Amino acid sequence: MTSQGVSLKISLLLVYRPGGKDLEVIDFHTHYVRKELLNPTWLNYLESVNPEFYSKIDDFSSHPELFSAYLKSQGVRYAVVLAECAPATSGFVPTEEVIEYCRGQEMLLPFASLNPNLHDDLVDKLEEYVREGAKGLKLHPSYQFFYPNEARLYPLYSKVQELKIPVIYHIGTSIFKGTRLKYCDPIYLDDVAVDFPNLKIIMAHSGRGFWYDKCFFLSRLHKNLYMDITGLPPQNLLNYFPELEKNREKVIFGSDWPTIPSSIGRNIEMVKSLPLSDQTIEAILYRNAERILFG
Repeated sequence: MTSQGVSLKISLLLVYRPGGKDLEVIDFHTHYVRKELLNPTWLNYLESVNPEFYSKIDDFSSHPELFSAYLKSQGVRYAVVLAECAPATSGFVPTEEVIEYCRGQEMLLPFASLNPNLHDDLVDKLEEYVREGAKGLKLHPSYQFFYPNEARLYPLYSKVQELKIPVIYHIGTSIFKGTRLKYCDPIYLDDVAVDFPNLKIIMAHSGRGFWYDKCFFLSRLHKNLYMDITGLPPQNLLNYFPELEKNREKVIFGSDWPTIPSSIGRNIEMVKSLPLSDQTIEAILYRNAERILFG
């Protein structure tokens, strides 16, 4: 694709460009998507919630520089890009493909996906993915059907802790057919946080649906447990977490792009507009994620 073609496509996609004070942002939760990799529920949802992106999905899946340019236009400095090995529910987005997609794009940080019910060699596989460039691990208890505190996962957690990379868990409700919510109750992360005190644990979606209080309490209790606000309308954050200011060192911004009805920049601006201190806004949008990823 020529630079002129990329510029034209970007201009068609930018429905909103963030303003306000100059502040770097790390988006801790974006997805690499390709139509052939997603199950019908996710594909249909994506088309309904973000038809503009859906019409250009092939361009984005083929040209990572297009995604990087879009992120820059929205004020994002780095973005975590997630793989997803959950063929029974959401789809199968191979880690190898995500790593290759991010290769050469300095601002794109690929995260591996491992499925405890499909991979017998979890530790070896993780080491292989990290050697290839993975910067973290994503696990989907409710999509992959396991409890996070199962003993069979402890060798994997030990390796993740040794490698000093973060692990993200999907912790929240979902519309995907076949999802089993019992597996992603955040209480099971209490054992993991206790048994692996140096493991950097992120609760994606912060208990979306009916576990907000549990996630908030657990993140306050454990120094190594963080809340990712992906998938939560930013304007409602203080309804879900009235004492968010007290927990500013443990909250991380994520957009869930492209499965969002607006732009990443608009979500960033809504976070900035909350009645929170400048230090808290900066911590949520950048500093906390920077510490986890690079600190």
